[in-house]
Amino acid sequence: MNAAMPRRSLLKLGLTLPVAGLAPRMGRAQDDAWPTRSVRFVVPFAPGGSSEIVARSCAMELSRLLGQNIFVDNKPGASGNIAMAEVARAEDQHTLILGHIGTLAVNPYIYDKLPYDPVKDFKAVSLLAKVPSLYVVNPNVPARNLQEFLALLRANPGKLNYGSAGNGSAGHLAFEYLKMASKTFIVHVPYRGTGPQLTDLMAGRLDAAAVGAPAILQYIKSGKVRCIATGTPQRIPQLPDVPTVAEQGFPGFEMTQWYGLLAPANLQPAHLDKLARSAAQAVRAPDALARLNADAAIAVGDTPAEFARFIDVEQARWKAVVNTARIKPD
Repeated sequence: MNAAMPRRSLLKLGLTLPVAGLAPRMGRAQDDAWPTRSVRFVVPFAPGGSSEIVARSCAMELSRLLGQNIFVDNKPGASGNIAMAEVARAEDQHTLILGHIGTLAVNPYIYDKLPYDPVKDFKAVSLLAKVPSLYVVNPNVPARNLQEFLALLRANPGKLNYGSAGNGSAGHLAFEYLKMASKTFIVHVPYRGTGPQLTDLMAGRLDAAAVGAPAILQYIKSGKVRCIATGTPQRIPQLPDVPTVAEQGFPGFEMTQWYGLLAPANLQPAHLDKLARSAAQAVRAPDALARLNADAAIAVGDTPAEFARFIDVEQARWKAVVNTARIKPD
């Protein structure tokens, strides 16, 4: 009897130890197995803007790192609210969305009620890139720089206009921010996306716009639009002769757009960790850096905690701008 007890104890030990030892390996196996199929990467804006350029640069590298196709799906409408609400409810563990200054830091303050909660319904994954805002005019506008443009506005109040990708978009914020700083007025014309806005700007139906560098640089270089100022603290290498807003009489002025990767709040923690590591690596990969640098986009690639803190700070900043400018949705 006494001899049998140790054998039973050893038997129990033999049955339990391998299972316990396998648990971490099973967790890693589940992590390694995800994603098990193609991943949908939703961009909540129309094709042709900075958002798509950042998303596609990241998606190409993520596909390689995760071993599955990452396909970009543009789903515009309602300042990004339609796509954000849809992805917030996604339960397939294979749907992601591009977070943006508008959907995360502006929409909560311009809409009385949102169909999503920017904090509770999503997990911050990684801040992917910051994009300089460039202030541009149609070549027929008689202004070679920001000061000449502001003088034109003051001499012709309400006669000039600027376009944006929609109410609450980054371009809308950028121009309202400039209006506040310069104490000038110009009529706002919202569009459904950057592409249609640029079409009208180059055709002369719009006088001006503030657009993310990736979407507008090619048109500046070809002479289809004229850049009168950059929103960055320093001049950008791609436009070394164009002074910043700060240089032209507004010290401390800064306006950059930003884009980050978000997942629905139900994404499993192991999947989130793997995705965050891969996303940070993706935007810093040589090919992605080359594509982003060519369009003056600045790669970041931080952690979920860092991105969540960044969103927090940006929400406080843009709440003040929205309230002052009284920005309302369409």
